[in-house]
Amino acid sequence: MEKTPQKLRRQDWLTLGLNVLAKNGIEAMRVERLAELMNVTKGSFYWHFKNREDLLMAMLQEWEVRETDNIIKQVEAAGGNASTKLFNLFQIASQDDGRLEKAIRNWAANDTRSAAAIARIDLRRINYMQTLFLQMSFPTVEAKARARLAYYSWIGEFIVGVLPTQAERLEEAKLYHTILVRHD
Repeated sequence: MEKTPQKLRRQDWLTLGLNVLAKNGIEAMRVERLAELMNVTKGSFYWHFKNREDLLMAMLQEWEVRETDNIIKQVEAAGGNASTKLFNLFQIASQDDGRLEKAIRNWAANDTRSAAAIARIDLRRINYMQTLFLQMSFPTVEAKARARLAYYSWIGEFIVGVLPTQAERLEEAKLYHTILVRHD
C-alpha cells in the first residue's frame, strides 16, 4: 500500500536520506531510489522538496541540528561545571559510530556547499569546547588548542575508519578528559 504525500512527512525523507547517505554515500542519494525505499512515487518526494539539491541542503541542516544543536542542548541540560559538561560531551561522542560524519565529510570533499556547512559546524563545535576550557580557567590560546585537539582526535577516528569497541571508546573518553582538563 502506497503512502500519500500528506501522510509521509518531510522528516521521513530526511531520516531516510541521512540513513542512505551514512550507509552508501552521496552517490546513492537519488530521488528514484529513495522513493522506492519509501514505497512511494517520485511525486511524493516533490511534495516536500523542490529537487534533490533541496533535499541535500535540508539533510545538512538536519545533521547540524541532530549532531550539534541537540548534543549541546543535551550537555547543557545535564548541567554541572565545565569539566562535567566536557566529560558528558565526550561520553555522547563515544556513542556515535561515525558513519554519517564520515559520509558527510566524504561528500564535502567534492561539494563546496556541503564543505562550507561542515567548516561552519566544525567551528561551532570547537568554539563550544573552547568555551568549556575557558570556563576551566585555561588561557585562550590553550583553551583553543585543547578544544582542537579533542575535536580533531574524534573526527580523525571517524575518518580513519578504525573505531574501537564501544567500551574502548568510553574508556578513551575518560582518558581524554583526564588529560585535557589537567592543569600543569
